[in-house]
Amino acid sequence: MRWVFRGLGVLVFAGLAMVVAVILLPGERIAKIAADRISVATGREVTLDGETRISLFPVLGISTGPITVANAPWANEIPLFYAESLKVGVEPRAFWGGDIKITGLEAVAPSLDLRRNAEGAVNWQLGVEGVAPSGQVDESDPDPETSELPRSRRLALTLDRALIKDASLSYRDEQTGTVIEQTGVNFELRWPDFDGAAAFELVLHPVDAPVRLSGELDRVGDFIDGKLSRLRADLSAPEAQVSFEGDIRAEPEAQGFLNIDISDTARFFAALGLPSPDLPEGLGNKSIGFEGQLTLTETQQVSLRDGVLRLDGNSVTAEADAELARRTPLIKLQLNAGTLDLSGLSGSETQSTDTTQATQPAPQAAGTGWSKAPINAEGLGLVDGTFALVAESVDLGDLKLGKTRAIASLDQSRLVFDLREVAAYGGLIKGEFVVNNRSGLSVGGAMSAESLSMEALLNDAMGVSRLSGSASGNLNFLGFGQSLHAIMNSLSGEGGLSTGRGVISGIDLDRIMRGGGVGGGTTVFDSLTATFTLNDGNLFNGDLSLSMPLASASGAGRIGLGPQDIDYTFTPRILDNAGVGGLAIPVNIRGPWSNPSIKPDLEAAIDLNLQAEREALEQKARDEVNEALQKELGIEAQEGQSLEDAARDALGNELERGLRNLFD
Repeated sequence: MRWVFRGLGVLVFAGLAMVVAVILLPGERIAKIAADRISVATGREVTLDGETRISLFPVLGISTGPITVANAPWANEIPLFYAESLKVGVEPRAFWGGDIKITGLEAVAPSLDLRRNAEGAVNWQLGVEGVAPSGQVDESDPDPETSELPRSRRLALTLDRALIKDASLSYRDEQTGTVIEQTGVNFELRWPDFDGAAAFELVLHPVDAPVRLSGELDRVGDFIDGKLSRLRADLSAPEAQVSFEGDIRAEPEAQGFLNIDISDTARFFAALGLPSPDLPEGLGNKSIGFEGQLTLTETQQVSLRDGVLRLDGNSVTAEADAELARRTPLIKLQLNAGTLDLSGLSGSETQSTDTTQATQPAPQAAGTGWSKAPINAEGLGLVDGTFALVAESVDLGDLKLGKTRAIASLDQSRLVFDLREVAAYGGLIKGEFVVNNRSGLSVGGAMSAESLSMEALLNDAMGVSRLSGSASGNLNFLGFGQSLHAIMNSLSGEGGLSTGRGVISGIDLDRIMRGGGVGGGTTVFDSLTATFTLNDGNLFNGDLSLSMPLASASGAGRIGLGPQDIDYTFTPRILDNAGVGGLAIPVNIRGPWSNPSIKPDLEAAIDLNLQAEREALEQKARDEVNEALQKELGIEAQEGQSLEDAARDALGNELERGLRNLFD
């Protein structure tokens, strides 16, 4: 805001220099003198071209041709300021003392090129000769005649109306990479009293509808002097309304109430000539709203108090502090929410309900693969900070959470979630979850869970609903990639789980093992334990143990978390009356999660169950042979000696006696 008044001061100074010489000099001389005076005052070369015209009636004033103000030496050759023409009108009493009253100031088709270089220098730092930045002369030097400090001599002027037509504005910040360009800008300022209020209106003209900024600044003189002044401002744009009312200074400093209502995020940023931020659905992708107390200090520290933040369908109360002067801004944020919908973070593709937008692919069915839509995590590098969240429930798309207390720490594109309390699926989850985008996107964590409902959890996470019961366990994992598909197919880690009483739907093990077929039914179990490892998106398990009232079961195989398939062998065994092993029938579970094939392996069942009978028959035959050998050959085995060894010894003895008889 302050540079606007300084720029107007430069234009006013140019107009005054020309008007003062109206009676004494011709137009060409007036233009040259005015250009020289402005060059001295601003330190920039100023050029006035074309014919300079003087008017005495009905308004005392002057109009010029094109005017150019050179840019800073380190900037490019594009002028800092250019206008096709400049018109200034004043009241005649300005020549014999009193305040300077500008009746009109008009710039036609001006262009303004504003820049900040990598070192932080700005090209708009201008001053008006004899006037300090506050509008006052330097009071440090005493008057040479009276040896007294001079009184403040402000640039005491008023402005009935300033009008800028069809302006263009360009702003480039090499420190942040920000580029803003606007054309067709109109600006009007009415400032009838130097110490009074100034009303302003700025209109931008994008393609579809205008963007209008209007308001009033109280006590403009105080504002120029660097003091606090009251500001009321309203921004009206396509699908957006923004208002602010509070006290501001030119340093800048501000304190007041801010209200933001953006019903279409993309259209609003497009109207301002800015790229739409790549925000996930649920975090401002469609709409943004805020209301609360805003404070900005001259050291670029920002605080928000009593704030209510609305992002798409989410509404949270917010308290925040930020340090914007850092190369990477630092933010501390406290959020409290009811139901929080963050399903857009899962990367799943959703069907658009807005007929004005392009139709997106429908959600993928379970078993057909995870979404390959790219996940843009560049936003993790925009800020550092800590974020505390308390929510009654959180929807993460594939997972549903209840009461949640978490603290997130973001440092150099690495986001760490400390899960203090997460109620989920009837149980409790604790641990740490990390999203790291320092050298490519990766996710990982170390978490533990107690008393989770397996049916609800597996149905949401994997589309599997055949297993129910309460489970506890632990998990360490790591995955990487730029899509959910890549992450799930790269998972590595380890973990384990144990359950109490539960049910396996779709299979009745008791019925299978008693020859009743495999069609439907349920299996009730008392406990289940297993450990597993993760590698390349596959879960490997070899020690599953299932305890049932009249049976037991073991399991081993692979569950494809990435490919969404399964290749697992589950082996139930009917217990005998003594509670030990009996009939066992392996069951193969193979295929996609959405429709796996469940079939008993009869060949393996025969091998398992007839092994004991085969060994018994072999032993019986061996005993009968031994008995025959003993009877026919009269062989008796000594203690600790097998019948085969006894027969071998007896035969050897007979051969030895025979050979001796041969040579005797």
